[in-house]
Amino acid sequence: MIGYLTQNYPLIHTFAPRSPVRRTRQESLTRNRVIKMAPKLSDFIQPEEIIAAKGSLDRPISGLVMDSRRVAPGNLFFALPGLRADGGYYIDEAINRGAVAIVTQKLPLTAPAKVTFIQVADPRAMLARVAQRYYKFPDREMNVIGVTGTNGKTTVTHLLQHLLNGEQRVGLLGTISYDLGARTVPSFRTTPESLDIYGLLAQMRDHGCRQAVMEVSSHGIDQQRVLGLQFGAAVFTNLTRDHLDYHKDLETYFAVKMRLFTGATGSRPKLAVVNIDDPYGERLTAAIPDGVMTVTYGENPRALVRAEAVTLGFKDTTFRLVWPQGEMLVNSPLIGRYNVSNLLAAVATAWGLGRDPAAFLARLRSFKGVPGRMERIEAGQAFNVLVDYAHTDDALRNALGMLRAITPGRLLVVFGCGGNRDRSKRPLMTKAVQEFADFTFATADNPRSESLAQIFADMQTGVTAPEKITWIEDRRRAISLALDVAKPGDCLLIAGKGHETYQEFVDTVVPFDDRHVVRELIGIKALKSE
Repeated sequence: MIGYLTQNYPLIHTFAPRSPVRRTRQESLTRNRVIKMAPKLSDFIQPEEIIAAKGSLDRPISGLVMDSRRVAPGNLFFALPGLRADGGYYIDEAINRGAVAIVTQKLPLTAPAKVTFIQVADPRAMLARVAQRYYKFPDREMNVIGVTGTNGKTTVTHLLQHLLNGEQRVGLLGTISYDLGARTVPSFRTTPESLDIYGLLAQMRDHGCRQAVMEVSSHGIDQQRVLGLQFGAAVFTNLTRDHLDYHKDLETYFAVKMRLFTGATGSRPKLAVVNIDDPYGERLTAAIPDGVMTVTYGENPRALVRAEAVTLGFKDTTFRLVWPQGEMLVNSPLIGRYNVSNLLAAVATAWGLGRDPAAFLARLRSFKGVPGRMERIEAGQAFNVLVDYAHTDDALRNALGMLRAITPGRLLVVFGCGGNRDRSKRPLMTKAVQEFADFTFATADNPRSESLAQIFADMQTGVTAPEKITWIEDRRRAISLALDVAKPGDCLLIAGKGHETYQEFVDTVVPFDDRHVVRELIGIKALKSE
C-alpha cells in the first residue's frame, strides 16, 4: 500500500504479533472486539470469483497491498503477474511481514495454516474489483472524468480541473501530481494501479471532492488499472506513434484506447468527448455504443464544439468558440494550435456535463499553465527559453511548427530520446526536429539501462542536415552550449523532460530539472560577463 493511502493503524496494531508480556483482560477484550469489527475476505471476494481456496474466507483483514515490501500485519496480499517479476515470488516475504491472506493465480503445494490462499483466474482484475469494494465505490459518489490520448492528457486534465473548480473542489490524478482535495502530492505514475486509484479517489471523496479528473494511459487500460471504474466522461485527445515497444503497432495501441469508450473496461462512460480533427477520433466516434452521449470537438466544421478564425501569437491565442447554443471570442494564455485543441477538449467536456461555456471560461485568464508544458523561463536573458515535455515526433513537430511561425530569430533545440523505450520513434523525432530547427543539440534524456551510443545511433538515422546538429552526451553541457549561442530574437526549446526533476541512468536516479538548470546557468553566465 503506497504511502499516499491512509492505513488503519489501530487495526494493523491489533494484528501485530503479540508481545511476550501477558495482555490484561481489558486489552484482550479490546483486541477481540476490534478484530470482530474488522472487514473480512468474504466481504470483498465472491464465491463465484474463486477457482479454489485454502483457509477460511471469514478471516479478518487490516487492508490491501500489492507490494510485498509494504505489507503490514493483517494485510491481504495480491501476487500480481508482471512483465519483469511475478508476484508469486514474493508470497513468502509477504507472509513473513504479516500478510494473513494471499490472492494468487496458482495455489502453492503446501500452505501455512495461519494464511488463507485464494486462487483466481486474473489477480490483477481481482485487485481492481476488491479495491473498488474495499474503498466503498468512490467512483459512484463522484463524477470521474478520464482523459486518454497520446498527447495533451496533462494539459486537458489541468484545464478541466481549473475550469470546473468553482463551488466544489475537483480532484486530479495525473503525470505531475495527485490533488486529493485536502493535499497535493507528487505523482509516481500517470495512471496508478487500481488499488491506488480507488484509495486516492476515496481520499478525494472524503475531503469534499465531488468531481475528479484523471489521465488514463494505454498501459493503465491494458493492465486493468481502471477496470470497473465508472467514468462520468471519457475524453479522447489524439493518437500518434508512441509506446510501440509495448503495443507493437498503432492498431493495437488504438484498440486499447477504444476500450475506455466501448465498455470493454467493465463500465461504459456516460459521456464521450472526441477530437474529430484526428483520424483516429473519427474512427472512434463511429464505434461508441448507443446510450453514450457523444460530443465532438475540433476545428472540423462538423464538430459540435469547435474553434474558428484561430489567430496564433507568442504570448496568447485567440479564436471564436462555437457550440450548439452560442459562440464567443476566446483569448487564451496557452500558445500553439495544439493548445487550441486541448482547450476545446476541456470546453467540450464541461459543456457536455451541463456547464455554460460563457460562464466557466471566465476562469481561463487565471489559468497559470501546466508545469513543463511550454513553460517560459524568465531569468533576465535577451532571448526566449521554453521547457516542454514533447517526447514524440508528432509532439515535437507541433511544438516546433508553432514556434517556427512566431520566432523572429533562430529556433534552437535541445532534445534526446529515452532509453529502453520504442526505438523506432527515435529517427522520426530527429527528423521532426531537423525539419524546423536552425540548430539542434542532441543529448541524453533518460537513458535508463541503455547505452547512449545505441540511442544516438538510432537517432542519427533520422538526420537530414548533419551540419545543423551536434551530439553532446551530458544534458547540462548541451543546455549550456545552447544558451551560449542564443541571441536576442532567438528561441530555445528544451524538450523531452518537461516537469521531470530527475534523470534515470541504469538503476540510478539523479536530480535534474531542465528549468532549474537553465536558471542556474543563466545566472552563472551573467556573473562571468560582469
